[in-house]
Amino acid sequence: MKLDDLAALRFNYDVVGSTRYDETPPGYHRLEYRTRIGAGSEVFARAGEALLNWRMHRAAGLPMTATDTPPTIGTNSLGRLGAGMLIGRLRTMTPLGGIGLPVPCRVVWTVDEPDRIGFAYGTLEGHPESGEESFVVTNDPDGIHFTIRAYSRAATWYTRLAGPATRTAQQLAARRYARALQTLSTP
Repeated sequence: MKLDDLAALRFNYDVVGSTRYDETPPGYHRLEYRTRIGAGSEVFARAGEALLNWRMHRAAGLPMTATDTPPTIGTNSLGRLGAGMLIGRLRTMTPLGGIGLPVPCRVVWTVDEPDRIGFAYGTLEGHPESGEESFVVTNDPDGIHFTIRAYSRAATWYTRLAGPATRTAQQLAARRYARALQTLSTP
């Protein structure tokens, strides 16, 4: 699968845009992870830049290419889930000839406000999961926070077989994303 192939793909779920809201769609597992990554306008600016330039994903070990940087509604992204994500390296890695499980997604909403920046993408046909994930950095009175919200369920036989292990992997990935963003935003 190549980035150019994604334009023809459809979402593999029906509740597009669901991460904007607090209710979990029926039949989906919910993940919400929020952590403080620092303080001050410089940390907020650096975190927003790292997020919107896909550097957070890469630093967490998920090689990522996208049709647009920064992401806009309709941006297609293609990650490769492999050993780098599974072991949680915090340095940028380069995909080795496209090796890894493809994770095709499309951006479904964005936010760019003075104290809040981020986006959400939804899974496309061929993704091992079905659902949506949002990444938002906020400048709150008590510091800069990073929140990941996801709704997902298995979309393939092997993710159904893995059962709760896929949810554990998603929680570990959320922590890796947060650590990577914190590292990238520290002056």
